[in-house]
Amino acid sequence: MSTLTRRTLLLAGVAGVTAFSVSASARPSDPFTLGVASGDPTPDGVVLWTRLAPEPLAEDGLGGMPGRAIEVFWQVAADDRFTRMVQHGSTLARPEEAHSVHVELSGLEPGHEYFYRFKALNHLSRTGRTRTTPQPNALQVPLTMAFASCAQYEHGYFTAYRRLAEDEPDLVLHLGDYTYEYESGIHVAPSGNVRQVEGPTTVTLAGYRRRQAQYKTDPDLQEAHAVAPWAVIWDDHEIDNSWAGLLPDKPQPNFLARRAAAIQAYYENMPLRRSSRLYRRIGWGSLATFHLLDTRQYRTDQACGDGLQLCPERLEPERTMLGAAQEEWLFDGFRGSQARWDVLGQQVFFSQYDYIPGEVDKFLLDAWDGYVADRDRVVAGFSDVRNPIVLTGDVHAAWGAEVKQRWDDPSSKTLATELVTTSITAGGDGSEEYTETSSWLRENPHVKYFNNRRGYTLTRFTPDELRTDFRGLDYVTRPGSPVRTKGSFAVEDRVPGLHRL
Repeated sequence: MSTLTRRTLLLAGVAGVTAFSVSASARPSDPFTLGVASGDPTPDGVVLWTRLAPEPLAEDGLGGMPGRAIEVFWQVAADDRFTRMVQHGSTLARPEEAHSVHVELSGLEPGHEYFYRFKALNHLSRTGRTRTTPQPNALQVPLTMAFASCAQYEHGYFTAYRRLAEDEPDLVLHLGDYTYEYESGIHVAPSGNVRQVEGPTTVTLAGYRRRQAQYKTDPDLQEAHAVAPWAVIWDDHEIDNSWAGLLPDKPQPNFLARRAAAIQAYYENMPLRRSSRLYRRIGWGSLATFHLLDTRQYRTDQACGDGLQLCPERLEPERTMLGAAQEEWLFDGFRGSQARWDVLGQQVFFSQYDYIPGEVDKFLLDAWDGYVADRDRVVAGFSDVRNPIVLTGDVHAAWGAEVKQRWDDPSSKTLATELVTTSITAGGDGSEEYTETSSWLRENPHVKYFNNRRGYTLTRFTPDELRTDFRGLDYVTRPGSPVRTKGSFAVEDRVPGLHRL
């Protein structure tokens, strides 16, 4: 099996040109400025993505492309020099979808590594590496999975994505806030912003397309997309801060049209299947099942006007984070699961977390603390699976927590484990901890770990344990930071809870 290093990625981008012959004369500008990606793998297939954009920051959001369909050729090979061709074909990149391409492959071998590339307008794309998942009954195939969230372009450089790529995971989960909607200078990191986004706050289809394109031009993000298949799920900033269902955070005209535009641009720029709902499952043999949840589109409005406060309304039984249909889909998946590990990929803090030490309790109402009855139903559903794990983004710091049977009794039974990844950049350089960290942890004894550096989380699934490395960067306000493992934990099979390594 080939090993795709940074060097071989660069070599593979130009190897095999004779098979995909490219004329040197009259070549237009490179249309592959946004890189390539793959996603949502299955045992016999994966989605291949690219988007043609020779002028990625064009104000109309169309990337400098003409108003007609363009034929795009694609190749899939078993080696990074494309000497062992597996599949090839062509498709049309259409202007109504911003000249994006989503090739839904099938007929591949389970548990195999593949390499892919595109050709269009007399140019050859870089090479990406992807893989299919193991056969459905395969248990002994380990999985290295990285997960990330919250990449605020202005707050720092995307070095964490490059370090993630260098760890060469088999699968990447992105748990939301892939882009931010603000115009430049509105959302400022504590140490100041180091980059600028183009254009006003995104409210139109052209604006969302342009913002997605600016993010995709980042070379560190392109490295992370090219190294492994991704599974993505949105949070709020891909559309609008703290939106809930059909409601914006603050009153605004035409929010539904804005939401529809953002959703279209999100699909155009992500390696998603055309037919899938955003909440969906990805299996890794019988080792792990990932239940990807949408905690924005179906929730009821935040209680008590949102924010951090004491709020009895948060306890009302009809309040829902998931909506009835998604909730039932999740519980059906739990009841039918044969996986060793059942993993929720979702956005907002799941465990109870009291931010105010002492007798007065204050909870973040945008998180599951604002939807207590729905969380209780999900926790009850954990009894149907062998090893429940909750993965979380959103809060711009790394946390490890134990999900308790009773939140008001720290000695009650631990039912699951929550792993919270820090942000890629949001919040700037960060720190090892806050001055309040020790008092917060005393107030919330089920929380076993906290770190406030930027980075990502690397996991290793085997039948016997899940190992977690919280990976942090020294800085993001300038490029090139090294990455360090800030904390390592294991969760043993049938023993929920965190064990420090």
